[in-house]
Amino acid sequence: MRLQEYQGKELFRRVGIPVAEGKIALTSSEAEGIARELGGPVVVKAQVLVGGRGKAGGIKLARTPEEARAHAENILQMTIKGERVRKVLVTRAVEIEREFYLSITIDRAARKPIVIFSAEGGVEIEELAKTSPHKIIKFHIDPLIGLQPYQVRTALFHAEIAPPLMKPLSDLFFKLYQAFVQYRAQLVEINPLAFADGKLIAVDSKFIIDDDDVPAELAGWEEEELAGSPEERAAKQAGLQYVKLDGTIGIIGNGAGLVMATLDVVALQGGRPANFLDVGGGASAEVMKKALQIVLSDQNVRGLFINIFGGITRCDEVARGLVETQKELGIRVPMVVRLTGTNEELGRKILEEHGITPVASMEEGAAQIVRQFIAPSSQGSELRN
Repeated sequence: MRLQEYQGKELFRRVGIPVAEGKIALTSSEAEGIARELGGPVVVKAQVLVGGRGKAGGIKLARTPEEARAHAENILQMTIKGERVRKVLVTRAVEIEREFYLSITIDRAARKPIVIFSAEGGVEIEELAKTSPHKIIKFHIDPLIGLQPYQVRTALFHAEIAPPLMKPLSDLFFKLYQAFVQYRAQLVEINPLAFADGKLIAVDSKFIIDDDDVPAELAGWEEEELAGSPEERAAKQAGLQYVKLDGTIGIIGNGAGLVMATLDVVALQGGRPANFLDVGGGASAEVMKKALQIVLSDQNVRGLFINIFGGITRCDEVARGLVETQKELGIRVPMVVRLTGTNEELGRKILEEHGITPVASMEEGAAQIVRQFIAPSSQGSELRN
């Protein structure tokens, strides 16, 4: 369950994390009224569940109520990465002196929550990890004993935080962890966490809650209109776990850990994953067909890497399902498939006979799909059904 920015900020308020004052507007006139009520410059922000709002023009500074109305009118007519903007958040603008990044998520390999902190916020953390990995501080939390003061002190020390900010930042670590635990989150993120007007303020929020353990107090928060991109809505209806990313290589696997590892390996090979799609424990022909339809409905996808572990499901059945789906959908993008488990050799043979590239390992598959990658400018829409 993914929350809108304004919903995440409401949960931040409940645990004592400061946020900029603001309200939701459904119309441009409402946005003007809120701006007039707040007084001074405001920020008008599209409320969508996809990234890249700022680059798409979905976040605008307004110095007057009339300007807020004009910005809201434009933003409410936008569609950002396939998601239509239906609401805007109008918040009081803050003069930011310094920005930080802070998040807590689940490290599935370690089976523990992991804290990620950087003294440089307001930028894409993935890009910072590539260019300046030493600026990102990470540490795990023992779920049995919780976040410990010495862990926070150590992180802030390594980040070279000045003494006056140590106490307020430390307090905020614990408040964010409270939100993470209290609301059964899979991810809580503040980027940027701003120092403004002598205090720390969560300028943005990202909140993902475990679908299988949504707190009763949040029932009904996930409205149909806020269910994400068209691909994410289709996946939810099909019972599949899908998250839209901004890359060009479609990823399908069975098991969240396996899919996450696949994303990482593809990225290490220089590819950019277009999505996370977990088909769950089964990988029948019908499930694979639906998964492929969802992934290929993203016009950015120019290649496919399918990584299936055949435990309960036999690899030869998966292979036959992929062959049938390829013919039925007329798939023409490069497709690399890694099958391992029951009847894997037979499965690979079936794929080879029908022109689909089988690989023995995840690393080999990632390298293959990146090598076979066809530039968008050379093929365009001919690649898909």
